Amino acid sequence: MPQIRRLPENLVNRIAAGEVVERPAAALKELVENAIDAGATRVDIALKLGGLDGIEVTDDGCGMTADEMALALERHATSKLPDEAIEQVTTLGFRGEALPSIASVARLSIESRPRGADEGWRRVVDHGRVVEEGPAALPVGTRIRVDHVFANVPARRKFLRTPRSEYAACHDVVRRLAMARPDVGFSFSNDGRRIVQVQPGEDVATRVSRLVARELADNAVEVDVLRGPAEAPIRMTGIAGLPTYNRGVADHQYLFVNGRPVKDRLLTGAVRGAYSDMLARDRHAVLALFLDVPPEEVDVNVHPAKTEVRFRDPAMVRGIIVSGLRDALASGDKRSAQTPDAGAMGAWMREGDAPRVPDGENLARDNRSVFAGLGWQQRERPQTPPVYREMEGSILSGPATLDPGFAPQARAEEALEQPGDAEHFPLGAARGQIAQTYIVAEAADGLVIVDQHAAHERLTLERLKSAGAEEGITRSQALLLPEVVEMEEADCDRIEEAAEKLGTFGLSVERFGPDAMLVRAMPAALKRADPGKLLQDIADDIARNGDALLLGEKLDLVLATMACHGSVRAGRTLSVAEMNALLREMERTPRSGQCNHGRPTWVKLSMDDVEKLFGRH
Repeated sequence: MPQIRRLPENLVNRIAAGEVVERPAAALKELVENAIDAGATRVDIALKLGGLDGIEVTDDGCGMTADEMALALERHATSKLPDEAIEQVTTLGFRGEALPSIASVARLSIESRPRGADEGWRRVVDHGRVVEEGPAALPVGTRIRVDHVFANVPARRKFLRTPRSEYAACHDVVRRLAMARPDVGFSFSNDGRRIVQVQPGEDVATRVSRLVARELADNAVEVDVLRGPAEAPIRMTGIAGLPTYNRGVADHQYLFVNGRPVKDRLLTGAVRGAYSDMLARDRHAVLALFLDVPPEEVDVNVHPAKTEVRFRDPAMVRGIIVSGLRDALASGDKRSAQTPDAGAMGAWMREGDAPRVPDGENLARDNRSVFAGLGWQQRERPQTPPVYREMEGSILSGPATLDPGFAPQARAEEALEQPGDAEHFPLGAARGQIAQTYIVAEAADGLVIVDQHAAHERLTLERLKSAGAEEGITRSQALLLPEVVEMEEADCDRIEEAAEKLGTFGLSVERFGPDAMLVRAMPAALKRADPGKLLQDIADDIARNGDALLLGEKLDLVLATMACHGSVRAGRTLSVAEMNALLREMERTPRSGQCNHGRPTWVKLSMDDVEKLFGRH
């Protein structure tokens, strides 16, 4: 029989490294967190070959003495837990495994000088073996260099990705930590090329916009919510992108708990729920949210890399995120992401063309180009007859007649001037309709184009929600015959535990044997829904998100479908009075800047842009 034995120290460190340092980005994360915890106001990071051949982190923190440096390289040694109350930890790192783990799979060089010391100290560890130490000249702070990660561990080295992929992972680490601490300055370079340069003391919105995308600041709202009991409140701050400013993947959602970057399913699910009736299923919000939770209400010691957390009351946390985000978006929701489409703008431009009267073929081709750039579809004809039947001498010689087969799909009536000023009527006065789909309005500061179906779809949904809030959209509709829904026993347990909460939404259920539930009543808004599918979806939601139920969000999705069917369709002719009424209601209605699928309901071309189109600027 094999004998039980104590593993040698170098092997223990290599096993720990497998948990903490699976790639250069993980090592970088530990080093930067140490720098922040040391009180640094500036952190400089330099990579070589995406971190595969070198990582250097320099900070101006408190520094270490020679004895402290030697102790820091031992396992489970840390300055971040002054006592044994691990549930009260407030620092980023606290396990005390990072430095010895990194030193066991790479060449690690540490130089550090504490405040008040005349000189610093240097110590070099090569794959677990001390090879050099002595005095070092450097400013107050610490400089750590990691060379050739896994060079002596080929089995691990071969699983590393390309330098480009490893660099991208390191960049993401720096971006998240720089967001978490806008009071700290960061610089980040790879192979001598500067990637990130941010100064200390920035506000959160500015820091996030600099690191994600500069246009985010103009297409987002700030979030600041304080909820929960007075003795242990939870605060959520950050910046949330408008639904119209979205991405095809969820890689631009940055979530933080007590200053720690996390990737948590509960939090991402709550974000998805907050945007549920404002985004298509394949689109994702862009945001950065910072949750400040009492330390005793969250367990950060769940994962070796500390990227996952566990909340004592996950339902409350989820509710704060969903309601807080929706309230914040409601404050800036009449806006729509206004980043101009370069292709559409380019289709308008005809720089260098001499003024001319186009023939039918050229005009039709130009029109198709413009409308295609705007994403509009022009009506097709089998042949393209000459647009002008008669044009003699000059365009000023008399009115030309248009071929009725090529009549423009637009109309205008006598404009109805709107009372008030542009501040109260930012969408302006309706001037006409294009293709029985788009309303053209004149605002004080530009030209507004509104998608009438998308706009009315949002207005209808908000009207339904408002009526539901007043009249009780979640009232119960008793089933004539209670329905038995067979489910797995674990799913039945989840539904049974949540039965009381489900009842507040109008869904009345009770246990019916070990593997079945009895549905006695459905929410009125879901009376046509399949009880079996609904219960299974709810059970899956509970399994995925704990007790943070999504039934309220399901009601929103049902209402969104109802709103789509009850809205003004594209292709319907509207009078100017109807168009103006739609504009005025949009100005009063929450979230009117985007439809239920996250697309903009209106766009604006400023007067400066209009004048540029005609060469006036």
